[in-house]
Amino acid sequence: MAPPAAMAKIEERDIAGPGGPLRLRIYTPSASGAPLPLMVFFHGSGFVLCSLNTHDGMCRNLASGIGCVVVSVDYRLAPEHKFPQGPDDCLAATRWAAAHAAELGADATRIMLAGDSAGGNMAAVTALRARDEGGPALRGQMLLYPVTDYHTPGTSSYAENAEGYGLTRATMEWFWAHYLNHPGEADDPYASPLRVKDLGGLPPAYVMSAEYDPLRDEAELYGRRLQASGVPVEITRRAGMNHGFLFWVGLVDGADSAMADACAWARRAFQDR
Repeated sequence: MAPPAAMAKIEERDIAGPGGPLRLRIYTPSASGAPLPLMVFFHGSGFVLCSLNTHDGMCRNLASGIGCVVVSVDYRLAPEHKFPQGPDDCLAATRWAAAHAAELGADATRIMLAGDSAGGNMAAVTALRARDEGGPALRGQMLLYPVTDYHTPGTSSYAENAEGYGLTRATMEWFWAHYLNHPGEADDPYASPLRVKDLGGLPPAYVMSAEYDPLRDEAELYGRRLQASGVPVEITRRAGMNHGFLFWVGLVDGADSAMADACAWARRAFQDR
């Protein structure tokens, strides 16, 4: 991986979470003194893997490219902590960040959620729960090649890209088996946001998919369903890319342009009133 963007300050905090102490890593890109927009970030990978450390570079690049404080959330992972424990942590962390924005040097009126892969699922679900369960108000949701639905019945891209491009259908089946308590939970809209009946009233969304990704179609379907519900959405498919390519910013041209485009969208979303 290429060296990520430098930060003015990085700190970690433990807050009281639904299941005990919840670790956050907070990225501040500059020491300007003016309150910055606030992004709450949820890392992928498959509800089971990865950590604050694996996504450190991605968070740095987002903080620098957008000019915002990023709060990265170390939510509980399966199989030890099955659904809905991860989403519970993500909502709690978002509410904490909103309540403590001023002490983080951030603006509580400009909050966005973001995540990649399973973290994109967490971002979409947290946006739904914020709408349904009393806030906080959000400016946007950045969904980077997100998981939005269960693997069965699956979409065309699940068949087209089932193997050979890194993430496989078999791996997704393995992830979901660890995450859910039983397959019937796949119908829960807070597990599979594509199955939510009403997507109205959600914040603007940026949905990024990758051409060679089993999750490509479900990401784009979610974006189109948001659009049909009246939510402002930008959907972008990154040609030639496979799942997880944003780890390669600084190494792969397509990753560089994708990160730049995502950051530009976020800057616009933070400015809109």
